[in-house]
Amino acid sequence: MNKRVLITGAGSGIGKACALRLARAGYEIALNGRNVSNLNSVAEQIAYETGAGAKILPFDVSDPEAAREAIGRDIEESGAYYGVILNAGITRDGTFAGFEVEDWRGVIDTNLNSFFNVLNPALMPMIRAKKPARIIVMSSVSGVMGNRGQANYAASKAGLIGAAKSLATELASRKITVNCIAPGLIDTAMSDLGERRDEIIAQIPAKRMGEPGEVAALAEFLLSENAAYITRQVIGVNGGLC
Repeated sequence: MNKRVLITGAGSGIGKACALRLARAGYEIALNGRNVSNLNSVAEQIAYETGAGAKILPFDVSDPEAAREAIGRDIEESGAYYGVILNAGITRDGTFAGFEVEDWRGVIDTNLNSFFNVLNPALMPMIRAKKPARIIVMSSVSGVMGNRGQANYAASKAGLIGAAKSLATELASRKITVNCIAPGLIDTAMSDLGERRDEIIAQIPAKRMGEPGEVAALAEFLLSENAAYITRQVIGVNGGLC
């Protein structure tokens, strides 16, 4: 297939599921994250299952200089990306009145500012290639409907929706699509429900948590040629939660 896809936050959870699924489908994968051990583990699994290598780009998406340097070097060595999945994200939950400055800024820097930090250096090579390309942004059900104790996270994820919709209008005529996936409650390490597990799951019409692979399946479709006329959309994977 020879189509390269950069996935941020690829060392675990949804990012890992996307990396494995896309590698099995024949995409060349560039893995980003801060935990090099996790990235190496994903790369080894890709090699074991597919026989293909995966490139590791261990930079912090909240650091614009580090992102620009790593992405620029990778593109210079291997060419423009066909796709970017902007997936890296963190939570620092708590009541708004109880937030410290870093609780707000840390989430915004990682979740929202990474939109610029990652896509800005990746975009012009995509455009100059004059070929179809795909950008997928992981938002969240929290960014669509808000969530108690997540004002910082909801703000970052809602901001991604606005940024993605704006970028989609700029790139549609160039055959580059930009879409958001808005996962609901997905069974990853980030979704530790603790004692409220049964109470929270009871609010989901499907009565269960989603699996990372169910999000990855949608990402694979949005990367495909069949999704060429789908852009500027926010697609939920949430079991009917909203």
